[in-house]
Amino acid sequence: MMRSGNPALKESTFLDIATGIVVRGDNSAMTLNGTVNKTGLLLLLSVITAAFAWNQIEFTPQGPVGAMPYLLGGAIGGLVFALATVFKKEWAPVTAPLYAIVEGFFLGAISALYNARFEGIVLQAVLLTFGTLFALLFAYRSGLIRATENFKLGVVAATGGIALVYLATIVLGFFNINIPMIHESGIVGIGFSLFVVVIAALNLVLDFDFIETGVEQGAPKYMEWYGAFGLMVTLVWLYVEFLRLLSKLQSRN
Repeated sequence: MMRSGNPALKESTFLDIATGIVVRGDNSAMTLNGTVNKTGLLLLLSVITAAFAWNQIEFTPQGPVGAMPYLLGGAIGGLVFALATVFKKEWAPVTAPLYAIVEGFFLGAISALYNARFEGIVLQAVLLTFGTLFALLFAYRSGLIRATENFKLGVVAATGGIALVYLATIVLGFFNINIPMIHESGIVGIGFSLFVVVIAALNLVLDFDFIETGVEQGAPKYMEWYGAFGLMVTLVWLYVEFLRLLSKLQSRN
């Protein structure tokens, strides 16, 4: 049984698509190289639109004020395409690139806002994100970290808890109520961000395991796009959490 804290990569995904026999080497089946290539393409698309949004915010008279359309549009558009991809996996070859494009606008906007306050923070967050990705990929491929059932259960439970905290933050925010300390730059706030970063990073291990299992089960070719999309979701989360953690650390200086 597979578990993933990433809602896009959950254990039921392959239940209805892995029926039948797939011949090894069949180009209609999901492959690891295909998934890697599509992940790279999604990242490239998001970088292009992120750079566009960044330039519009950094080098126009509106400045940070002009970030809101990209921030909200990217977040809402990304959510729409993410839900479409999750519920209609066969649409992934179309919806996954669209998700990457609109999510790039969000990433460019939020990066420009953080960089305006803490110059250099974006490069640090990018390096930490990809450093974490490659470190955990190495640990997973070398067997240093294994996605056992208990490991998966623990990461899923922690991810769900974090999601509930963020949901409560959003709901309480409508009533001008803030959850104390965890979103501040004190010891508790930094500790909370460190915990979230660790859990987001461990979700990468579950994503690797999920993709590998899909390849072994001979999932359809479009699942390469779906697997790349799921990995992209986790990377976006990890990057944003690194921005939050670094901003808390730098605000203490």
